[in-house]
Amino acid sequence: MSTLKKELLSEITSLNTTVIELRHHLHEHPELSNQEEKTTALLQGILSDAGLKVTTYQNHYGLVAELIVDPAKPFIALRADIDALPIHEQTLINYSSETKGIMHACGHDAHTAIVLGVALAFSKLQQPLPANLRFIFQPAEEVLDAGAQEMIEDGVLENVKAIFALHAYPYLPTGQIGYKYGVMLASADMFEIRIKGKSAHGARPHEGVDAILVTSMVVNSLNHIVSRQIDPLHPAVISLGTIEGGKAANVLCDHVTLKGTVRTVNHEIRKKIPEMMELTIDGICKSMHASFEFEYNFGTPEVLNDNAMVDLIVSEAQELLGSENCIDLQDPVMGGEDFGFYLEKIPGAFIRLGTCSDEKESCYSQHNSRFNVDDNALEYGMKVLAATALKALENV
Repeated sequence: MSTLKKELLSEITSLNTTVIELRHHLHEHPELSNQEEKTTALLQGILSDAGLKVTTYQNHYGLVAELIVDPAKPFIALRADIDALPIHEQTLINYSSETKGIMHACGHDAHTAIVLGVALAFSKLQQPLPANLRFIFQPAEEVLDAGAQEMIEDGVLENVKAIFALHAYPYLPTGQIGYKYGVMLASADMFEIRIKGKSAHGARPHEGVDAILVTSMVVNSLNHIVSRQIDPLHPAVISLGTIEGGKAANVLCDHVTLKGTVRTVNHEIRKKIPEMMELTIDGICKSMHASFEFEYNFGTPEVLNDNAMVDLIVSEAQELLGSENCIDLQDPVMGGEDFGFYLEKIPGAFIRLGTCSDEKESCYSQHNSRFNVDDNALEYGMKVLAATALKALENV
């Protein structure tokens, strides 16, 4: 192990308590997507005081901090997401959310504290780095209008050769990381369907067009798209999350609105699904004398890891944690993450950080009102990301 790496890891160990305290503060004061004003102000103060070059933006609450050794050299980037979720916290921890109805139920407080800790550790090194580092603190990961796109449009990937990120993962114990070659997470799209019929008395249905009946046929048929029109070797999900319609028990409903999501891990399949859905809805509505409106919104792309970048991060993690604690996840999951937008532009890797404690109080799933991150996981996350960034700097 190089002396520079030893110094870096030592600095992380020294900073660990500070990073945990910061994470607790962030957890107590969560902010929703596109409302992260106080979070960004806090980060700006800490990073500026540490001597990093900090950039904020007029049109969003994103923040970039840089360690520049030579403006002519490229950057390696680490990314953290900073927003919370509209969930009422039901943990029993002494640093639970002080904001009613909002909590860090996905680990973004941990991601932010980890990347900030890595930035502080690098800023304390006495030896010069081989190239430049950029730390991206991104807002609005949890919404369809992903914050990653705004950050990219504002130039955060300029002269960046590789980018890395991690995500809290309660399905692995603290001290382990999970990695995946190729597609790790699915694309995440949203849709809305409005079925239009004709109202009538419930006792005389032949005089109207029953939008609820049409909707039931549409729901049933949409679920057949995945099972009968898509290659089973390419996972896909079409899920309906809301359905609204009808005003009275004895009145034939004339309008129903459905909303849902589509997940895929194959770009070509993703492009075909909207047409498949529209053809299905159109056929049913025509046969039932109804009409419809269909709105499909493409969201985040698949998280497609670069194999060479996965090799790099796994090599560093195995040295730090042991090969037995580096888990090949093998199969993708159908959750979405806007880190995929960065990976469309440059090589990089996204990994899972085990956050489930031995006592199991930190093992609830993400987006659960009792979700929490084991504090002991933060140091592992910092060391893996820091060692990976240092190795990537040496390779640019």
